[in-house]
Amino acid sequence: MSTLLSQSAAVIKMNIQSLPRRLWMSLAMVFASAVVVAILLAFLAMAKGFDATMQSAGSDDVAMFMRTGSAAELNSSASRDQVNLIENAPGIARDEQGPIVSPELYVIVDGLKKSTQSEANIPLRGLSERGVTMRKGFTLLEGRMFSPGTDELIVGAGILREFEGFDLGQEIRFGKYKWKVVGVFSTGGNVFESELWADAKVIQNLYNRGSSFQSVRARMTTPMSLPLISDYLKNEPRLTHEVQSESAYFAEQGKSLGYMAMFGWVISSVMALGALAGALNTMYTSVADRAMEIATLRAIGFSHISAFIGTMAEAMTLAAIGSIVGSLAAFIFFDGLSASTLGGSFTQVVFSFKLTPELFVNGISMALVIGFISGFFPAWQAARVPVIVAFQTAR
Repeated sequence: MSTLLSQSAAVIKMNIQSLPRRLWMSLAMVFASAVVVAILLAFLAMAKGFDATMQSAGSDDVAMFMRTGSAAELNSSASRDQVNLIENAPGIARDEQGPIVSPELYVIVDGLKKSTQSEANIPLRGLSERGVTMRKGFTLLEGRMFSPGTDELIVGAGILREFEGFDLGQEIRFGKYKWKVVGVFSTGGNVFESELWADAKVIQNLYNRGSSFQSVRARMTTPMSLPLISDYLKNEPRLTHEVQSESAYFAEQGKSLGYMAMFGWVISSVMALGALAGALNTMYTSVADRAMEIATLRAIGFSHISAFIGTMAEAMTLAAIGSIVGSLAAFIFFDGLSASTLGGSFTQVVFSFKLTPELFVNGISMALVIGFISGFFPAWQAARVPVIVAFQTAR
């Protein structure tokens, strides 16, 4: 065993030292692996960032009421009488002001994207101070809160990054209505930062919504209250609503971009086949280039296994270097990159690409698979070529 290890180490050293003779082909294999890894990580980081933006918005102790069959807030509705019934549901937390409930409106308005100068849908949410305080992590970064009963609004930090015309103090026109930006808020980077917030009663008046709302949020006394509230809805014929935790709602909404991860794997796998073809060519050339050296080592007592291991080590080394280069490129160009895409309510969701150690492991693993496959068959050839044939080939 010690002899095999020492022989393998010597062959590995020889192979690595001979790489400059095949510099451009070796660099091509490294580059191909790096591109595959970078593309894969870009798609995975996009899906991961979107998912994190959606899921971090939800709270387990906040119940979300929407009309039965509604996939998103945009499709839901709730009358004032129904809101009153929800406020009386068991399991709803209360304070000195009464039930901690926030009936809300969700209106689509136009925004101009900075990156493409094209119009895109963004949400204008109508809510009260109750609704603001129910958002975890809410902080005002600039300015102040909107005043109830006025045409003032506050802007999420994500909107400010991705869209034009929402700076503090600016006036914005949506159709016939003009609004003034009086504050910029953050909610810790989650989906609420992709929204504009204004007083619900003002939006009801301007958009002819009467006394109706679309969704209702309520603080629960405990997350275990959800079944109790659900039973109450089923037994109250005047309510046509379903309830779920806010965290469950946003987890479901986050699946709308889950296909990006699958798409990334498909695209990267196709690209990996091209990289694999180039890598196989590189490794076969490497074996042919070192035929004389392999034959000489075999003649002086080196085993065929050491030739196999040495060639495999060369392929895995090139693939590993490519994975590191690709991972660094993905980290530099994509990690933290801000973007926006269409969410479950047909409005833009601003999110940041998010690279995690788990994703880096995925990228490196794909590169090593390329290295293993591209090295195995040339290594098998190197191990099985008779010494006399190798010498003849070398001549």
